[in-house]
Amino acid sequence: MAVKQKIMIVDDDSNIAELISLYLTKECFDTQIFGDGESALAGFDTFAPNLVLLDLMLPGIDGYQVCREIRAKSTTPIIMLSAKGEVFDKVLGLELGADDYMEKPFDTKELVARVKAVLRRYKPATEIAEEPGIKCVEYPDLSINQTNYSVIYMGKSVDMPPKELELLFFLASSPNHVFTREQLLDQIWGYEYIGDTRTVDVHIKRLREKLGDHEHWRIATIWGIGYKFETIG
Repeated sequence: MAVKQKIMIVDDDSNIAELISLYLTKECFDTQIFGDGESALAGFDTFAPNLVLLDLMLPGIDGYQVCREIRAKSTTPIIMLSAKGEVFDKVLGLELGADDYMEKPFDTKELVARVKAVLRRYKPATEIAEEPGIKCVEYPDLSINQTNYSVIYMGKSVDMPPKELELLFFLASSPNHVFTREQLLDQIWGYEYIGDTRTVDVHIKRLREKLGDHEHWRIATIWGIGYKFETIG
């Protein structure tokens, strides 16, 4: 029997949390609800979820801080849920390491679809170590392995949430090819993402902060169009 994937639901609105849990349980997920940030952080290690649904407006420790603390020790996917629809709030959530952001009120079926899409993309090394074939691209001082979700830069492992790694792998797999932001959204997010292309910009910014420019390659901006992984020399 397959082991059920576990979803942590962090929301102080019990009605919303129970509704989400009901829909996810029908889809054969194992869920656990936490009503505040403190209890969620305390229960994260013991519950060991495959994905976290995280409301931003929580009593005590807010969702942003919960995201920071989870991301400091884990690459477990996080989907933020919030009534805040401003671009600033979305960008901040993504910059802190969230994998997706949904505004309240949302369609529960769409939320379930997004949960499944994120989980399909995220496969820890322990789950796929025995799968045949290796998806890996290499450049001087850089190795990106999408089979075990690892990035090695200058001989050291670089921690990256799933979408960052997938974006980097996709660009590096087609060196010097220019992709528009819309193309990157479609390829990496894998479903009809309801949001603006600033999402791509945020992830590119984080990649540059972690990797910088190398003398033989870089992530280049093509103004007015999008981005490319550019090889030099």
